[in-house]
Amino acid sequence: MQITLNSQIQYLKSIGPKRAEILATIGIKTVHDLLYYFPTRYLNRTTILDSNKAFKFVASGYNNEITIIGKVVESEEIRYGKTNIYKVSFKDDKGFFECVWFKGIKYFRNRFKEGDYFAISAKPVITKYGHLQFAHPDFDKLANEESLDFLNTGKIIPFYKIPSQLKNINLGDLSLRRLISTAVEHCINEITETLPTNVISKNNLLNIKSTIINKHFPESTGVLDRANNRLKFEEFFYIESLIALKKKRHHAKQNGITFKIDVPLVKQFLNSLTFELTNAQIKTLHEIRLDMESKIPMNRLIQGDVGSGKTIVALISLLIAVSNNKQAAFMAPTEILAIQHFHNLKKMLIDFPISVELLIGGQKPKDKKLAYEKMGNGFPAIYVGTHALLELKANFSNLGLVIIDEQHRFGVAQRSQLITKSISPDVLIMTATPIPRTLTMTVYGDLDVSIIDEMPKNRIPIKTYLRSDKNLDNIYKFITENVNKGSQAFIVYPLVEESDKIELKAAQSYFEELANSVFSNFKVGLVHGKMQWNEKQKAMDLFAKKELNILISTTVIEVGIDIPNANIMVINDAHRFGLSQLHQLRGRIGRGSEQGHCILVTPDELSKKQFDATFSFDYLSDAQIQKNKTIIRLNALVTHTSGFRLAEIDMKLRGPGDIYGIKQSGLPDFKYADLVEDQAILSKAKNIAFEIIENDPDLSKEENKVIKNNIKQFYKNNLFFSNIA
Repeated sequence: MQITLNSQIQYLKSIGPKRAEILATIGIKTVHDLLYYFPTRYLNRTTILDSNKAFKFVASGYNNEITIIGKVVESEEIRYGKTNIYKVSFKDDKGFFECVWFKGIKYFRNRFKEGDYFAISAKPVITKYGHLQFAHPDFDKLANEESLDFLNTGKIIPFYKIPSQLKNINLGDLSLRRLISTAVEHCINEITETLPTNVISKNNLLNIKSTIINKHFPESTGVLDRANNRLKFEEFFYIESLIALKKKRHHAKQNGITFKIDVPLVKQFLNSLTFELTNAQIKTLHEIRLDMESKIPMNRLIQGDVGSGKTIVALISLLIAVSNNKQAAFMAPTEILAIQHFHNLKKMLIDFPISVELLIGGQKPKDKKLAYEKMGNGFPAIYVGTHALLELKANFSNLGLVIIDEQHRFGVAQRSQLITKSISPDVLIMTATPIPRTLTMTVYGDLDVSIIDEMPKNRIPIKTYLRSDKNLDNIYKFITENVNKGSQAFIVYPLVEESDKIELKAAQSYFEELANSVFSNFKVGLVHGKMQWNEKQKAMDLFAKKELNILISTTVIEVGIDIPNANIMVINDAHRFGLSQLHQLRGRIGRGSEQGHCILVTPDELSKKQFDATFSFDYLSDAQIQKNKTIIRLNALVTHTSGFRLAEIDMKLRGPGDIYGIKQSGLPDFKYADLVEDQAILSKAKNIAFEIIENDPDLSKEENKVIKNNIKQFYKNNLFFSNIA
């Protein structure tokens, strides 16, 4: 039978139906799938040491991982005290070395047979007997002829991810290499190019056939790098092409609302403010004005650090919309924040002919019904709400502007529900979680972006401290002294109630304990997520009116809460919070003219560790980063007040998908590219993709048909949300 790209994998030699069934569970069903099952790492002769050099390195103080290849001489199980040790002795051309295992001996006992070759990787030591020794190393078995060929010719050997399913049917690296070699030999010429030829030539990219061959069997490290770059470029290129198509499609809509700016009204509002706008706010407002005056629907993202004044910019936009007799929706992620926005807007617009309505889940039915009626009748007003704005009954008939606050807290489908309640409304989305440039270029690449990177003139940077939980008495003393001077304080706990899995006291129990002991002379309030919205609001109102001195809370106060007199925050068990969440919590204080103090409380052993968070990650290995990421995160918050800098650190620590929800954004996962490491490739791919879509939005030119075909074949699921920010 002739083997082709589309042949079922079972027809390759030594596979058969049973093995094919197992391979299908990891996504390998056809020969094409097999060719794209790339190695996860490589063994390169230039990085290998012999036993003599390795011994000298370790003797001179070298303390990093090395790789060495040797042949098994003997293996034995040794009784040492109450435990057994499994030891394997190896030999290479320059001498001997040994590996030892203290655990899992049953598994290792049958892995090492005399005469077999292995590549061993770990940090070695020199024993008291003068032996070069590796404890619990990583190891890869090499075929005898493969090992000799590798050592003599300097070839690069690929290694693959071998799940347990493959191990169970005796399919390891050597078997996969042989299978893939057969597939390359028979089918590589059937592979069709996936990028336009002019893009390949102009950017000195490998063609797809050379890329696949050199990913599996690299000619050299240089060619392997080029193969990796080709795959990264292609991945970025198609994602950016989707984004460019989305933006082009949005701009192609000519039925947007052309708003007229009531300049005297806007000036009157600005004159009513008790503060001056920053230059960044003024610049952002100018960009919004141009958008709203245009017949193309606005599709803009406002990025701004906590406390930078995004809400006032949003309010002026709402004012413009309603002054044009249009309805405006302002959606917030929590009821507390929605209510706060509602009250603030009503207060600031008291002298203006603008109505403000509230719609949240916990409202009385008659209040909800009245809001629904006004929406349905086309009554021009600002409608502030939560997810209740998405309900079917919330049937806007005159919607002109949609503003979504803290947009990353809403899924892409939820955002679409609100936006599609009208034909082409202007859309403004806001986030106080600063987004690194690479994420803005991908997840939000179809949006026009405004950045508010200035803080109000009277804002003093918050001081942040890392303290041990053994210092709580001193921390409470600090709170007492400052509250006696007129300050207010937040005390935050990560849980509402006791948990068997996480041994932390609840906010409820701490509230009772502190209110009746150390803070018995003060008025102490409690807010947590399981309270009814009106209970939460009552506590927040009392705190805002200074009728409470201290507010004990869970993270429900994380987003948007504005209490200018609160300038102390204690975050208990701070190591259990993410960096972005800690920065958001810190942003609740220091919003007035007084110095703010944020105290991160952690177990004693964590508070003692200091880590320079001003570092470049370049000198840290991935293992070091993972090992120290809690310390890095906490010290980053102590060192930096800029949310943009913290976002870069957070993305390095956690990866972009964890922070910004790439999966919920409608974009595919990244298989080859890294948003942190591959910024230059991303930038180039974006520029080329946007230029192509700008000049050929339908991809009808002959040289661009390959793009159109690939999008239809591989990215059709990602086109579903192509009109949604």
